Amino acid sequence: MPQRSSLFIRIVEGKNLPAKDITGSSDPYCIVKIDNEVIIRTATVWKTLFPFWGEEYEVHLSPNFHCVSFYVMDEDALSRDDVIGKVCLSQSLLMESPKGYSGWLSLTEIDLDEEVQGELHLQIEITGSGAARKLRCTVFDARDLARKDRNGASDPFVRVRYNGKTHETSVSRGDCYRERRSCYPRWNETFEFELDESATEKLCVVEVWDWDLVSRNDFLGKVVFNVQGLETVQREEGWFLLRPEKSKPRVDEGSLGSLHLQVQLRDEMVLPSIHYQPLVQLLCQEVRAGRVHLMTLIDETTAAECRQEVAVNLVKLFLGHGLATEFLDLLFELELDKTDEPNTLFRSNSLASKSMESFLKVAGMQYLHQVLGPTLRRVFEEKRYVELDPSKVESREVGCSSLHRIQSESDVIQQSAQLLQSYLADLLAAIAGSVKACPVVIRATFQRLFKRVGERFPEEKDQSLKFIAVTSFLCLRFFSPAIMSPKLFHLREKHADARASRALLLLAKAVQNVGNLGTSVTGTKEAWMAPLQPAIQQGVAQMKQLILQLVDIEEKEESDLQEALSLQSQVVKEGPLFIYKNKGKGPLLSPSFKKLHFSLTSDALTYAKTPNSKCVNELNQWLSALRKVCVNNTHMLCSYHPGIFRGDKWSCCHQKDRADRGCGKTRHGVMLREWNDPLDPNLEAQLIFRHLLGMRQQMR
Repeated sequence: MPQRSSLFIRIVEGKNLPAKDITGSSDPYCIVKIDNEVIIRTATVWKTLFPFWGEEYEVHLSPNFHCVSFYVMDEDALSRDDVIGKVCLSQSLLMESPKGYSGWLSLTEIDLDEEVQGELHLQIEITGSGAARKLRCTVFDARDLARKDRNGASDPFVRVRYNGKTHETSVSRGDCYRERRSCYPRWNETFEFELDESATEKLCVVEVWDWDLVSRNDFLGKVVFNVQGLETVQREEGWFLLRPEKSKPRVDEGSLGSLHLQVQLRDEMVLPSIHYQPLVQLLCQEVRAGRVHLMTLIDETTAAECRQEVAVNLVKLFLGHGLATEFLDLLFELELDKTDEPNTLFRSNSLASKSMESFLKVAGMQYLHQVLGPTLRRVFEEKRYVELDPSKVESREVGCSSLHRIQSESDVIQQSAQLLQSYLADLLAAIAGSVKACPVVIRATFQRLFKRVGERFPEEKDQSLKFIAVTSFLCLRFFSPAIMSPKLFHLREKHADARASRALLLLAKAVQNVGNLGTSVTGTKEAWMAPLQPAIQQGVAQMKQLILQLVDIEEKEESDLQEALSLQSQVVKEGPLFIYKNKGKGPLLSPSFKKLHFSLTSDALTYAKTPNSKCVNELNQWLSALRKVCVNNTHMLCSYHPGIFRGDKWSCCHQKDRADRGCGKTRHGVMLREWNDPLDPNLEAQLIFRHLLGMRQQMR
């Protein structure tokens, strides 16, 4: 019965941050670490001391983690990013708050002696008997040590202290060609101390240091053993997490600003699937029969703060059983029965709205990438300055150094409008021509939504409502958020810089206006968006035509494809797999390879000469999925070689034994839970069961 720990994180905002730039401002972003492993980087909020992020994440991690740390950084294009401050929450603190922690926390300064990372492989034991007893410490190796030198490496050595005596290992040299070796050093050295029963100091301290020739050595972390406790067990061996020095007294706490966080730790005991079958069968029977009793209960008793989570769990559960469209149709019916004012339709954060939003993210990510990818790639590559708001236009120099002139405000706005019109035209053309790319399960769901709204508001004056109902999800809750934050939708590896971010925001606003069928441009506080009005009006016509095509599905086509999709929904990752042929001592990096089609499902791992699907994913995506599927594998290796064995040694660490243990630590202990994660029916059922149990307690 596996225990699964999850950490919900919402990084809300910051305030009163210190200015790090000469302009009197900062460009802050956040980094989140679990036990010194970086797992999250938020977007950068440019030129502000009061940033708002509002980014949410769910992390799966091992139950024995120690702390989660939040670092607020200042991005700098010309030098290394500055550290503004940090907030650290221990596991014990989070466990004391079952409902989660929410509030403002003061940022504290960074103490380099506390910023340690990595693990040390040790064996410490008591040998001999009587007066000849000794304390023996064997230092094997270390992994994931911090890089302290300018070349990105370190020169680590270990110092062992006991009862006033000290031993040191040799220094493991690091250079730019052996960077990994310096952070994953090996010593295999043993030291012995005379065991002194009368010693006042009962501790054995094992420290790791970075050796420096011209300056003081840098502290990398330590492990402390209680010798009295060792008397009982006689021997301890394993990987030990490096600890920092004791915290120094903080000065002027709060002077670095504050961070508003919401963090909740949960431990789930997931039972075998047989225990969840009655609940799952009941939910599926109700959805198939079109009954709304249990769904009404869930809808009316789900609090706003957990509605998103419940929506994701339900969507994944029904998607795995091929009933996503029927489930959402029930929620549409419930929402429409409660709606009297057409203008408020699906505008609230109801269970129906949250479920539909989650459904699009789970089932439509490949579609999203295909539609938005080319235009967003162009924005990032061109890096053009665009601005339509006169109050935000910056004076800009154009021309060569001898003939430069200052562009006028009208020139900047005119050029920006032309460029944005070009981006928007490409984007709307891609959306308009995306009918065949749209997954049939999404089309079928839009068909139900379109029909339901048309039946609920049949009057002539409300004919546009059924179009707006579709665009409120497709444009306002799917396309626009992905355009504004492409990294959160896996469209880009990094967040946009200030220039691209502004262009994406203006594009997202334009797509929102198209989704509102062009009713929110003129006569608003953002009237400066008017230059895009012709393109928006043309986009409205294209959008209406697209919706009519999306919902035009024949019944036979829908039933056939729905059956296929109920099986396809179990696919985790698939795509091309290149297998290189080995010849001699190392793999050939020439055209000597086989191209096969790789498919990873919840049941099997297969490959073939020809693909059975048009789905093509990036290499790192399906490797990530494979890692997530294997997260509960107790036999998973704790390390691996990120390089190749070429000639007579590994390229990453220069070890000469081909069967040698890996020099890199595998990162399967912590991972982000994403929309395209593999379906886990038992976990989804457990989360729904827990929610229903909580509802029953509230009703009592």
